[in-house]
Amino acid sequence: MNLQTVMQELEALSKERTKKMYISNGAHEPLFGVATGAMKPIAKKIKINQSLAEELYATGNYDAMYFAGIIADPKAMTESDFDRWIDEAYFYMLSDYVVAVTLAEADIAQVVADKWIASGEELRMSAGWSCYCWLLGNRLDVEFSESKIANMIEIVKNTIHVSPERTKSAMNNFLYTVGVSYLPLHEMAVETAKTVGPVEVKRDKKKSSFLHAFESIQKEVDRGRLGFKRKYVRC
Repeated sequence: MNLQTVMQELEALSKERTKKMYISNGAHEPLFGVATGAMKPIAKKIKINQSLAEELYATGNYDAMYFAGIIADPKAMTESDFDRWIDEAYFYMLSDYVVAVTLAEADIAQVVADKWIASGEELRMSAGWSCYCWLLGNRLDVEFSESKIANMIEIVKNTIHVSPERTKSAMNNFLYTVGVSYLPLHEMAVETAKTVGPVEVKRDKKKSSFLHAFESIQKEVDRGRLGFKRKYVRC
């Protein structure tokens, strides 16, 4: 399959309701409005194709960019490739659910994510923290430096309430993920989540949402999901 045929297949799967939902979350034209689950049959046909993924991502079409993440080869991507992708990720559904997810399957994931977290740019920071969520929820605990993750928890505690909105959300999710999926620092994450308390995330033209990492962690503990790891990062 080439760029043209994939774009035609994606367009054929478009739904106006889905398109409106994506737009309400920050997407803008061009986009078709394709449910992510509907993309699976096309992905099965293509499997992994990095050159096609690059072509799709470069279209600027949200659905094509999302699909690019599904068929990309993260291990073939360099730091500059990921920087280019994050530069073009214009809202959180791309930064946190396409670029961060793809990065989480690369060997250079932590190196790139660390730089993004330190960048001071909202969506770069959001993608960096989100990448760690995907990593911690999938990789073995021994693959991480406990002191490094502890230091990151301290950064969350000290800066979450004054961080940009999307970064706040990703930092809160990081705290939750450590509390559930990274056993060495479960207690630290729980105590920090209590200290942080509810986190207000302001959203354009919508009511603020309030995130409670402590409550979310407790729900998972009550369900017996402490230590939960995903089998795969990408669907």
